Amino acid sequence: MSIETQKETLGFQTEVKQLLHLMIHSLYSNKEIFLRELISNASDAAEKLRFEALSNADLYENNGDLKIRVSFDEDAKTVTIEDNGIGMSRQDVIEHLGTIAKSGTSSFLSQLTGDQKKDSQLIGQFGVGFYSAFIVADRVDVFTRRAGAPVAEGVHWSSAGEGEFSIATLEKPERGTRIVLHLKEGEEEFANGWRLRALVRKYSDHIALPVIMQKDAEEGEEGEEKAKAEPKDETVNSATALWTRAKNEISDEEYREFYKHISHDFGDPLSWSHSKVEGNLEYSSLLYVPEKAPFDLWNREAPRGLKLYIQRVFIMDQADEFLPLYLRFIKGVVDSSNLSLNVSREILQKDPQVDKLRAALTKRALDMLAKLAKNDAEKYQAFWKEFGQVLKEGPAEDHGNREKVLKLLRFASTQSGSAEQTVGLDDYISRMQEGQEKIYYVVADSFNTAKNSPHLEIFRKKGIEVLLLTDRVDEWMMSHLFDYEGKSFQDVTKGELDLGEVENEEEKKAQEESAKELEGLVERLKTTLGDKVADVRITHRLTDSPACLVLGDYDMGAQMRRIMEAAGQPVPETKPTFELNPAHPLISKLDQEVDEDRFGELALVIFDQADLAAGGQLDDPAAYVSRLNKLLLELSQ
Repeated sequence: MSIETQKETLGFQTEVKQLLHLMIHSLYSNKEIFLRELISNASDAAEKLRFEALSNADLYENNGDLKIRVSFDEDAKTVTIEDNGIGMSRQDVIEHLGTIAKSGTSSFLSQLTGDQKKDSQLIGQFGVGFYSAFIVADRVDVFTRRAGAPVAEGVHWSSAGEGEFSIATLEKPERGTRIVLHLKEGEEEFANGWRLRALVRKYSDHIALPVIMQKDAEEGEEGEEKAKAEPKDETVNSATALWTRAKNEISDEEYREFYKHISHDFGDPLSWSHSKVEGNLEYSSLLYVPEKAPFDLWNREAPRGLKLYIQRVFIMDQADEFLPLYLRFIKGVVDSSNLSLNVSREILQKDPQVDKLRAALTKRALDMLAKLAKNDAEKYQAFWKEFGQVLKEGPAEDHGNREKVLKLLRFASTQSGSAEQTVGLDDYISRMQEGQEKIYYVVADSFNTAKNSPHLEIFRKKGIEVLLLTDRVDEWMMSHLFDYEGKSFQDVTKGELDLGEVENEEEKKAQEESAKELEGLVERLKTTLGDKVADVRITHRLTDSPACLVLGDYDMGAQMRRIMEAAGQPVPETKPTFELNPAHPLISKLDQEVDEDRFGELALVIFDQADLAAGGQLDDPAAYVSRLNKLLLELSQ
C-alpha cells in the first residue's frame, strides 16, 4: 500500500455539518438511493473525461474503456464504487467534498423547514448527492487521481461524517475515483451481491456506461472448485443511452430514474417529452419539467441548459444555446448527428444548425407544457405555481413563439375570485361580453389591492371580467403585449375608458351631460391641485368611489416605478389625471362648497385617498392625516 504524505485534518463548513446531520437523520425512508447518487457521479466523471479528451487524448492514459465498478466485502462490511473517469486533484477534493454547491449553501439552509420529509426533498436541488453516502456509512474513504496528473499525486480523503475530514497524498496508478463505504451497524444488507445488482438495475440501468460487478460462482460449483474459479465480471445494467431507445421499450419508472440521474433531483419529474427526429436535422431529445423550482431559478446568470451529446459522445454538461432563457427550468439531454465534434461554445453560437435545433427544442418544450395543460389541469397548476413567473418572460423574449407562450399563461381575475392564477386567455375570451373588444387587466402590488381597485367598479357593474396581475414581472410583460386572438389588451388604470359597444347610447349621453354640468368644478380643481395632476375630468368608470387617479396611455405604472426606484434606477416624472364620480355625494358636496379653504382641504383629502386606493404612497402622510382630522372635527361640532 502506498505511503501517505502531506496529511492534514480540515474542518467541514458549518453548512456541511448541518447537511450531514440532515442526510443521516432525514432520509432513512429512502436510504438505498446512495448507490444511485454515487453511480451518477461516477458517470458524470466519465463524461467529463470524454469531453476534455476531445482536445487532449493523452488524458485517457492508454485506456479509453470507461466503466464503473461496484464491489463489496461481506466480512469487512464495505461497498466500493470505482470509476476511471476524470478524477480529482487535491484542491478539487477540498473544494468539492468539503463544501456544498458553493453559491447555493445559504439558500439551501434558508429553505430548511424542520419537516424531515420536506427537507429531504430539497437535497437534490443543491447538487449534494455525494453526502448521501453517510446515510448507510459511518466512514467514507475516497481515493482519487486526476487524469493526466502524475501517479504520485493521488489523494486520499476520509471522514466519519462529523466535524472534520482528513486528506493526504498517495500514489495511485489508475486515474479516476474509488469510494469505499464502511457500512454502519444494521446496514450490512448492502454488502450483498444480489441486493446491489437489484439496486443498479432499479436506479442506474439507464447509465450509458457499463456498471461492472463480479459474477457469482456458477451454480453447482462447490468447495475447492468454487475457490479456484476465476472471478468473472458481468455488466449489470443495460449500458445503453436511454434516449436512444424506442419509447415503447422504456417504462415510466425508467424515465423517472433517468431524470434523477441527469438532474440530481430526489423528486420525480412533473412531465417529460422523448423524441427522435430524422431528416435534414437529425437529433434525439429527452426533455423534463421538474416538479420543484431550483433554488437559483431567479438567477438568470446561473449555469443552465441541456446535456449535449454528439452521436452519443458527451460534449457539454450545460449547453444553454438550445433553449431560451425563459425555459431555463427544463432539464434533459439532446443528442445530435449534425453538429461538428470539435465544437466550442463560440462555434455553437454561430452554427446555423444550432439555431434550427434551438427552434425545434423550444417548440417541443412548449408543446409538452401545452399537452400538460390540456390533459392534466391539476398538474399544470402545480407547474404554474413553481415556474409561472419565469414563463411570463417568454412573450417579450421570444416573439416567434409568442402565441404559444400566451396560451400557457395563467392569471387571477375578478371571475375566479381568488389569488390563485388559474385563468387562461382563452378562458377569458370565452367569457367576454357581447360587443367587448378588449382584454382588460389591472396591475397592482398585491391581490387585495388589485381586487379592490376603484377602477374595477364599472366592470363589476357591467359583469366584465378583469385580469388581476400582481407578480413583479407583470407590468414589464404587459408592456410587450398588444393583442391576442384579435383582442387588444387594456390596462384599466391608464387612459380614458372606452367600453365600446358594451355601453349603450343612452349611457354615453348621460355621461356627456354629467361632464357638462360639472365643468365649473373641474376648473376649480385644476386650479387647486395645480402641478399635482396632468388633468381633471369627469368619469363613468366609478360607481362607489368618489374619485380615482388615471395614468396616461404610455406612462410607467406604479408597480414598475417602485421596482426601478428600489433598484436605484432613474424613473421618468409623470402626473396622473384626477377623475371624478359625478354621482358620489362627496363630489356633490365639493361642488357646493363656497369656502375656498375648505374646498382646498377636501379636494386634497379626496385626491390622497384616490392615491392610496391605487396602492400609492403619499409624499406627505402627516399632512393628509392633519387635513382628515380637521375635517372630522368640523363634522363632529
